[in-house]
Amino acid sequence: MANSLSAKKRARQNVERRNINRARKSQVKTQTKHFDDAIAGGDAEAAAEQLRLVGQKLDKTAATSTMHKKTASRKKSRLAKQLNAMKAKKA
Repeated sequence: MANSLSAKKRARQNVERRNINRARKSQVKTQTKHFDDAIAGGDAEAAAEQLRLVGQKLDKTAATSTMHKKTASRKKSRLAKQLNAMKAKKA
């Protein structure tokens, strides 16, 4: 357990940051599930819209250092690859 005032404050800040980071990661996962549902439904327009929203959420999460920028970029790339594969399969 922290003894000094600064250590106690740092412990409080860590708890708060952990909660905020968890919420952000959860939002990204939820948005990704919406994208997956649109892909499974076969609706290219809805999937494209969901990809745009997931991209925004990933960029925002990466900008706040909750997630590394390259991790967010990699996830966006993989989701775009899924969308392109679905479009190619339909064509």
